[in-house]
Amino acid sequence: MSRAGDFQARTKAALDQLSMVDGTDRIDRMLQYLELLQRWNRTYNLTAVREPEGMLTQHIFDSLAVVPWLRSAGLPQHTHVADMGSGAGLPGIILAICQPDWQITCVDAVEKKTVFIRQAAGVLGLGNVQVVHGRIEALAPLGSDLIVSRAFASLADYARLCAPHLAESGMMLAMKGHFPETEQYDLEHTTDWCVREVVDLAVPELDARRCLIRLGSKEAHAR
Repeated sequence: MSRAGDFQARTKAALDQLSMVDGTDRIDRMLQYLELLQRWNRTYNLTAVREPEGMLTQHIFDSLAVVPWLRSAGLPQHTHVADMGSGAGLPGIILAICQPDWQITCVDAVEKKTVFIRQAAGVLGLGNVQVVHGRIEALAPLGSDLIVSRAFASLADYARLCAPHLAESGMMLAMKGHFPETEQYDLEHTTDWCVREVVDLAVPELDARRCLIRLGSKEAHAR
């Protein structure tokens, strides 16, 4: 089997493992994105993961792992999502492929990364992706229904930087490896935010701990 065929079969198996019913066109888009990322990475060093095998599991499958939980979270059909510190568009591009009714804004301070995301969204025909180049703290409020980050910053820094961009009834999520107990302590002792929920994520083909952390304001929690 060719590598393309192998990746196609493995991505289909990953979606099956995650109980996601997604058409072949979405698989093709994910693998087209992977090809673009590999090509650009040779020149622009967008990610430290160099090999396609690693990109498939550590980027594509890792981003996919959060989708089933998001689909079950009761979010509105036209949810506005902000992917903060998006890097090469992860998980934003994958969310845009899987949830075409959602509006995804990928934010990053590194220009070459936002240029890549914009190019990838254009090639993949993802009209639901917007790209913002700039420092999060310098941007006008985005009013997002959902804010998500993937290995972007400590929980305390994440809350401080991103809370101004959250809609009043919005949700803020952080994708992490092992649950960061020290970060939780700093978050809850230096900000007005706390950990509300921790969800273990099972990433296909990846033998490593992953979790999704839902943050909430202490004020809302007290009501």
